[in-house]
Amino acid sequence: MHWSIDRYAQAWHFATLHHMGQTYGGTRPDERIPYINHIASVAAEVLWGCGQDSGLDVDLALQCALLHDVVEDTPATVEELAQTFGPAVAAGVLALTKNEQLPTKQEQMADSLQRILQQPREIALVKLADRITNLYHPPYYWSDEKIAQYRIEASLILDALGHASTPLAARLTDKIAAYGQA
Repeated sequence: MHWSIDRYAQAWHFATLHHMGQTYGGTRPDERIPYINHIASVAAEVLWGCGQDSGLDVDLALQCALLHDVVEDTPATVEELAQTFGPAVAAGVLALTKNEQLPTKQEQMADSLQRILQQPREIALVKLADRITNLYHPPYYWSDEKIAQYRIEASLILDALGHASTPLAARLTDKIAAYGQA
Protein backbone atom coordinates (compact mmCIF):
# COMPACT_ATOMS: atom_id res chain seq x y z
CA MET A 1 0.00 0.00 0.00
CA HIS A 2 1.61 3.25 -1.15
CA TRP A 3 0.64 6.80 -0.33
CA SER A 4 2.34 10.16 -0.08
CA ILE A 5 3.02 11.59 3.36
CA ASP A 6 3.48 14.99 1.69
CA ARG A 7 -0.02 14.93 0.15
CA TYR A 8 -1.41 13.74 3.48
CA ALA A 9 0.36 16.54 5.35
CA GLN A 10 -0.91 19.15 2.87
CA ALA A 11 -4.52 17.98 3.25
CA TRP A 12 -4.16 17.66 7.05
CA HIS A 13 -2.86 21.21 7.29
CA PHE A 14 -5.68 22.54 5.08
CA ALA A 15 -8.32 20.71 7.12
CA THR A 16 -6.78 21.80 10.42
CA LEU A 17 -6.79 25.47 9.43
CA HIS A 18 -10.32 25.36 8.03
CA HIS A 19 -11.89 23.45 10.94
CA MET A 20 -10.01 25.48 13.58
CA GLY A 21 -12.24 26.28 16.54
CA GLN A 22 -15.03 23.88 15.51
CA THR A 23 -16.15 21.40 18.17
CA TYR A 24 -18.85 18.80 18.71
CA GLY A 25 -20.59 17.38 21.77
CA GLY A 26 -19.30 14.34 23.54
CA THR A 27 -20.92 11.81 25.82
CA ARG A 28 -21.17 14.27 28.73
CA PRO A 29 -22.45 17.85 28.96
CA ASP A 30 -18.97 19.18 29.82
CA GLU A 31 -17.31 17.69 26.72
CA ARG A 32 -16.54 19.78 23.65
CA ILE A 33 -14.34 17.77 21.30
CA PRO A 34 -12.22 19.55 18.66
CA TYR A 35 -13.69 18.74 15.23
CA ILE A 36 -10.29 17.77 13.87
CA ASN A 37 -10.65 14.63 16.03
CA HIS A 38 -13.47 13.51 13.73
CA ILE A 39 -11.35 14.24 10.65
CA ALA A 40 -8.43 12.20 12.01
CA SER A 41 -10.77 9.33 12.92
CA VAL A 42 -12.21 9.21 9.39
CA ALA A 43 -8.70 9.19 7.91
CA ALA A 44 -7.69 6.36 10.27
CA GLU A 45 -10.73 4.28 9.26
CA VAL A 46 -10.00 4.92 5.58
CA LEU A 47 -6.34 3.97 5.99
CA TRP A 48 -7.36 0.76 7.77
CA GLY A 49 -9.91 0.00 5.04
CA CYS A 50 -7.35 0.60 2.29
CA GLY A 51 -4.95 -1.74 4.08
CA GLN A 52 -7.55 -4.52 3.86
CA ASP A 53 -7.96 -4.13 0.10
CA SER A 54 -5.77 -3.79 -2.96
CA GLY A 55 -5.80 -1.66 -6.05
CA LEU A 56 -7.05 1.46 -4.31
CA ASP A 57 -5.74 4.99 -4.81
CA VAL A 58 -4.81 5.54 -1.17
CA ASP A 59 -3.75 9.15 -1.79
CA LEU A 60 -7.19 9.99 -3.20
CA ALA A 61 -8.95 8.20 -0.35
CA LEU A 62 -6.87 9.86 2.39
CA GLN A 63 -7.04 13.36 0.93
CA CYS A 64 -10.83 13.09 0.56
CA ALA A 65 -11.10 11.70 4.09
CA LEU A 66 -9.18 14.65 5.51
CA LEU A 67 -11.10 17.17 3.42
CA HIS A 68 -14.55 15.57 3.33
CA ASP A 69 -16.28 18.27 5.41
CA VAL A 70 -14.40 21.43 4.38
CA VAL A 71 -16.87 22.52 1.69
CA GLU A 72 -19.92 21.64 3.80
CA ASP A 73 -18.72 23.14 7.09
CA THR A 74 -16.20 25.90 6.28
CA PRO A 75 -15.76 28.74 3.76
CA ALA A 76 -13.55 26.51 1.55
CA THR A 77 -14.81 26.07 -2.01
CA VAL A 78 -14.70 23.25 -4.52
CA GLU A 79 -12.69 25.55 -6.81
CA GLU A 80 -10.11 26.07 -4.07
CA LEU A 81 -9.84 22.29 -3.56
CA ALA A 82 -9.46 21.71 -7.30
CA GLN A 83 -6.69 24.29 -7.50
CA THR A 84 -4.87 23.00 -4.41
CA PHE A 85 -5.46 19.24 -4.57
CA GLY A 86 -6.60 18.57 -8.15
CA PRO A 87 -9.91 17.77 -9.84
CA ALA A 88 -10.27 14.18 -8.54
CA VAL A 89 -10.07 15.27 -4.89
CA ALA A 90 -12.41 18.21 -5.52
CA ALA A 91 -14.94 15.93 -7.25
CA GLY A 92 -14.74 13.42 -4.42
CA VAL A 93 -15.28 16.04 -1.73
CA LEU A 94 -18.14 17.55 -3.73
CA ALA A 95 -19.86 14.15 -3.90
CA LEU A 96 -19.45 13.82 -0.12
CA THR A 97 -20.98 17.28 0.42
CA LYS A 98 -24.72 17.57 1.00
CA ASN A 99 -26.63 19.77 -1.44
CA GLU A 100 -28.38 22.05 1.02
CA GLN A 101 -30.56 23.43 -1.78
CA LEU A 102 -32.59 20.22 -1.55
CA PRO A 103 -35.49 20.61 0.89
CA THR A 104 -35.07 17.59 3.20
CA LYS A 105 -32.21 15.72 4.83
CA GLN A 106 -33.48 12.51 3.22
CA GLU A 107 -33.27 14.06 -0.26
CA GLN A 108 -29.83 15.49 0.51
CA MET A 109 -28.58 12.05 1.62
CA ALA A 110 -30.07 10.25 -1.41
CA ASP A 111 -28.54 12.83 -3.75
CA SER A 112 -25.11 12.55 -2.10
CA LEU A 113 -25.19 8.76 -2.24
CA GLN A 114 -26.01 8.88 -5.96
CA ARG A 115 -23.12 11.28 -6.58
CA ILE A 116 -20.75 9.10 -4.53
CA LEU A 117 -21.70 6.08 -6.65
CA GLN A 118 -20.54 8.00 -9.74
CA GLN A 119 -17.08 8.53 -8.22
CA PRO A 120 -14.15 6.12 -7.84
CA ARG A 121 -14.66 3.47 -5.15
CA GLU A 122 -12.35 5.33 -2.76
CA ILE A 123 -15.03 8.00 -2.22
CA ALA A 124 -17.49 5.37 -1.00
CA LEU A 125 -14.84 4.21 1.47
CA VAL A 126 -14.67 7.75 2.85
CA LYS A 127 -18.45 7.88 3.36
CA LEU A 128 -18.46 4.47 5.04
CA ALA A 129 -15.59 5.57 7.30
CA ASP A 130 -17.34 8.88 8.06
CA ARG A 131 -20.46 7.10 9.25
CA ILE A 132 -18.43 4.55 11.24
CA THR A 133 -16.79 7.38 13.17
CA ASN A 134 -20.12 9.15 13.61
CA LEU A 135 -21.36 5.97 15.29
CA TYR A 136 -18.58 5.77 17.89
CA HIS A 137 -21.09 7.18 20.41
CA PRO A 138 -24.12 9.46 20.29
CA PRO A 139 -23.90 12.98 21.74
CA TYR A 140 -25.27 13.07 25.28
CA TYR A 141 -28.17 15.32 24.26
CA TRP A 142 -29.61 13.07 21.52
CA SER A 143 -32.97 11.45 22.23
CA ASP A 144 -33.62 7.75 21.72
CA GLU A 145 -35.66 8.71 18.64
CA LYS A 146 -32.77 10.70 17.13
CA ILE A 147 -30.39 7.79 17.79
CA ALA A 148 -32.81 5.36 16.12
CA GLN A 149 -33.16 7.66 13.08
CA TYR A 150 -29.39 7.99 12.80
CA ARG A 151 -29.08 4.20 12.89
CA ILE A 152 -31.65 3.93 10.06
CA GLU A 153 -29.72 6.50 8.00
CA ALA A 154 -26.52 4.53 8.60
CA SER A 155 -28.26 1.41 7.26
CA LEU A 156 -29.18 3.32 4.09
CA ILE A 157 -25.52 4.27 3.63
CA LEU A 158 -24.47 0.67 4.22
CA ASP A 159 -27.01 -0.62 1.70
CA ALA A 160 -25.95 1.89 -0.96
CA LEU A 161 -22.17 1.75 -0.49
CA GLY A 162 -21.27 -1.40 1.45
CA HIS A 163 -20.21 -3.18 -1.74
CA ALA A 164 -17.26 -0.79 -2.03
CA SER A 165 -15.42 -2.29 0.96
CA THR A 166 -16.30 -5.55 2.68
CA PRO A 167 -14.11 -4.76 5.74
CA LEU A 168 -15.57 -1.27 6.24
CA ALA A 169 -19.09 -2.60 5.60
CA ALA A 170 -18.53 -5.16 8.37
CA ARG A 171 -17.31 -2.43 10.75
CA LEU A 172 -20.32 -0.26 9.91
CA THR A 173 -22.68 -3.20 10.46
CA ASP A 174 -21.19 -3.74 13.93
CA LYS A 175 -21.37 -0.01 14.76
CA ILE A 176 -25.03 0.18 13.68
CA ALA A 177 -25.89 -2.79 15.92
CA ALA A 178 -24.09 -1.30 18.93
CA TYR A 179 -25.06 2.37 18.47
CA GLY A 180 -26.78 3.85 21.47
CA GLN A 181 -26.87 0.52 23.28
CA ALA A 182 -24.24 1.31 25.92
